[in-house]
Amino acid sequence: MKAIDGRIGEAWAGTAPDGSHVNVVLAARGSPTAAAIVTAFTAPSKGHAPVLVCLGAGTPVWPPTVMMNKAPAETEAQERMTWGAAQLGIGQGVLDVVAEGRLAADGETVVLVAVWVDPRATDPTAVRLANRAATAAAIRRALAGPAPGEVAALLANRDTLVNGFYDGA
Repeated sequence: MKAIDGRIGEAWAGTAPDGSHVNVVLAARGSPTAAAIVTAFTAPSKGHAPVLVCLGAGTPVWPPTVMMNKAPAETEAQERMTWGAAQLGIGQGVLDVVAEGRLAADGETVVLVAVWVDPRATDPTAVRLANRAATAAAIRRALAGPAPGEVAALLANRDTLVNGFYDGA
């Protein structure tokens, strides 16, 4: 397996408002990257509570996975979506990649997942499934790197690119 420390992935899955956007950072235990993940884990701020992803009390996901919410959880409903449905989906997504044999669950890897859960989300099952799919896709992307031609396409279109928050107008 290739060295994983510092690999970064990103993915979106599902349909708004119950979809999910995640960013993933993979780290090797004992590395500066892992230290940064532990620092994030131990430094909560108002509305942002990093947690060790568990599938219930006393059942942490392997490899150890730290989840950090990108949108502040300001209501009880959003807290339940974030630390309930999204956390479960993130754990399942990590385990999906472990089951594929792409990610080792040997205690030498640490995973950080920064997750955005829309405050308007209403369907916990859709949120769980979106987080499962987005997490697995982001880890696969982090491990594989860019698809053939992806960087060339970005370079060729760099002057006309847009995103969901800016359309170039």
